[in-house]
Amino acid sequence: MSKLISINPSNKKVLGGIEVSTEKEIKEKITQGHKAKSGWRGLGVEGRAKILRKTIENILRRKEEIASLASQEMGMPITLSRADVDDSAHYFNWYLDNAEKYLDPEVIFENEKIKHTILYEPIGVSANIVPWNFPTSNFVWSVGQSLVSGNVVVFKNSEEVPLSGKLVEEIFEESGLPKGIFSEIYGDGEVGKILVNGDIDIICFTGSTNTGKYLYKVAAEKLIRAFLELGGSAPGIFFEDADIDRVLETIFANRFLYSGQICDGLKRLIVHKDVFNKTIEKLLERVRKARVGDALDEKTEIGPLVSQRQLERLEDQVEEAKSKGVKIVAGGKRAADLPGFFYEPTILTDIKPEMKVWKEEVFGPVLPVVTFESEEEAIKIANDTDYGLGSYIYTEDKERARRVAEQIQTGMVSVNNASYLQPCSPFGGCKRSGIGREHGKFGFNELTQVKVIAEEK
Repeated sequence: MSKLISINPSNKKVLGGIEVSTEKEIKEKITQGHKAKSGWRGLGVEGRAKILRKTIENILRRKEEIASLASQEMGMPITLSRADVDDSAHYFNWYLDNAEKYLDPEVIFENEKIKHTILYEPIGVSANIVPWNFPTSNFVWSVGQSLVSGNVVVFKNSEEVPLSGKLVEEIFEESGLPKGIFSEIYGDGEVGKILVNGDIDIICFTGSTNTGKYLYKVAAEKLIRAFLELGGSAPGIFFEDADIDRVLETIFANRFLYSGQICDGLKRLIVHKDVFNKTIEKLLERVRKARVGDALDEKTEIGPLVSQRQLERLEDQVEEAKSKGVKIVAGGKRAADLPGFFYEPTILTDIKPEMKVWKEEVFGPVLPVVTFESEEEAIKIANDTDYGLGSYIYTEDKERARRVAEQIQTGMVSVNNASYLQPCSPFGGCKRSGIGREHGKFGFNELTQVKVIAEEK
C-alpha cells in the first residue's frame, strides 16, 4: 500500500505520511453512507444541527493545532491560518443557525380546496473533493451545509495536505457523528476517480476546470447532480478617479496574500492610462515592504507555494511571458535566499493577450497589469477570459461601479474595499468557473431535492 507524503513547503522537510485508500475501503465507506443516510435524514434539521455543533466546538478548541498544521503543510502564514479557522467556524455556525429557515416545509399555494407544500429533502451520498489552498475552510464550505441538509459525505482532501485531512477526520470522529455520516478517503486524482465512479448520488467538487469537466461527464453518465466550483482569472478594473491609497491594501491582499493561491483572487489588473504610473509606483512600494518567509513566522505576510510542482508551473508561465517581451517591474524569479518553494511577489507590465500569465489561471504571487482608455475597453479586457468567478472594481463613482458590475461576466463583484464573502451570499461563477453556488439559501437549494405535496383540505 502506498503513502501520501506531506512536505513542509517552507523548508522541504517531510512532515509525515498517510496510507492511500484502497478501492475496497472506498466502496465500503460509500456503502456505510447508504446505510446511515436514512437515520441521518430522520433526525431532522434540528437534530442534525445539534450534533454538528459539537464539531464546531472541537474545531475552535483545537484552533492552534489546526492552524499550525495548515501553515506547515500548505504554507499559509500562521496569522492567516488562524483567521481561516475562525472564518470556517463562522460559516459553519451560519449554516446551522439558518438551516431550518431554508429547509423547513414551505406552503407555496393554497385555496379553499387544496394546499401545495414544498419539501427540501436530502439527495443522499455525496462525494466531496476539495483542493489544498484553504485546509480548514475548504472542508467546512464543502461539507458543513451538505451535512446539515441531511446528506452523508465521503470526503477527499487534496494529496498535498493529507495530515490536515486526517486531523479533520479525527475532529469529526470525536464529535460523535453516527458511523457513515462523514468518512474520509486519502489519495490523488486516481482515488478521486474511484470515489466519483462509485454508487454516489451527487458530486461536490472544488478545484481545477479540467478536472471539473471530467467530473461533469461522470455525473452526466450517472444522471446525478454535479456541484462544481472551479478556477478563476479575476479582473480588477482601476478607474482614473480611484483612490489608490484607500484601496492599496485590498489590491495587495487580493493578489499576494496566501501567495496568490486563491481561486477568486485578483489575477489581472486593468488600470486607466492616466493613473497607470502612479498605481504601479504604489504597488511596487507595497510589494517591496512585504515580508516573505516561513509560514510559522508571525511576521510573514507571504509564504511559499504549496509544492515544487506548483512552483515549476508558475515559473513556466512567467518565463514564457519573458520570452514574449514582458516587463518585470518586481520579482520574476524564485526567492533564492529561502529554502522552500518560494517565489518573489511579482508585478508584470507590457502584457500581450496570448501570454500564459494573461490567458491562464495563475496560482501564485504574480500580477500582470495592463492599461485602458475607456470604460467600454476596460469591460472588454475584463471579459477577455474563459473564466467568470470573481472580479474587482475600483472607482469613487457609484453609478459607474454599478454600471460596470452589471456588464462584467462573473458570479461575484467587489467594489473598492467591499468583500463579497459572507455565509449568506452566493459563492460561485459562470463560464469555465463552475456550476452552482455555495452558501446561503442558494447552497441549500443546490444540495437538496425539491418535492411538492398537493393535499386536499
